Amino acid sequence: MKVLSTNIGEPTTILWRGKEVKTGIYKYPVDQPIFLDKEDVAGDHVIDRRYHGGVDKACYLYAAEHYPFWKEKYPDLDWNYGMFGENLTVSGFQEEAIKIGSIYQLGTAKVQISRPRQPCYKLGVRFGSPAIIKQFIDSKLSGVYVRVIEPGSVSAGDEFILENENIQGISIKELNTLLFHYNAEEHAELLKKAVEDPLVSDDDKKYFPKD
Repeated sequence: MKVLSTNIGEPTTILWRGKEVKTGIYKYPVDQPIFLDKEDVAGDHVIDRRYHGGVDKACYLYAAEHYPFWKEKYPDLDWNYGMFGENLTVSGFQEEAIKIGSIYQLGTAKVQISRPRQPCYKLGVRFGSPAIIKQFIDSKLSGVYVRVIEPGSVSAGDEFILENENIQGISIKELNTLLFHYNAEEHAELLKKAVEDPLVSDDDKKYFPKD
């Protein structure tokens, strides 16, 4: 995996249900490294810290390979990397292959795969259609948040170097399945595995289905 773009957002005021709301989802590529800190990206703007930023959501990654899928659905948008609110657009990223809890060296930072993206209404505003919310969930092309174990700088061109894979863990795609597409007959064992995995966030576990 390799970083193709580093992206930063400025606060943007949007109109939502008749009220003005600020958001940091409008991110655009920058021609410089970004610094991954323990709870956010330096110089970025995290507006609502109830749902964004924090230890388990310090930095958001999205795959460049997913862009063509969405461009086909939304051809009239003015496309750029950062469209999904990601700080890092990466190549070679596959939700079905990457395990929750795995640790990577990334530039001078060390990060741990933590949580898939759960989209909110602001993604719908960014895309000009609330339909993107369900489409995003159904696609399982969620991207992922990372915990920052060791803060550091990341530049375009930096590679993800796997240091410690959570071999027995579940993949990002499997976690998305449990959160949004659970079927008791098909996924009971997967649910048990995820519940017992200490590297799966408690904030995700609370959304697990209750058999």
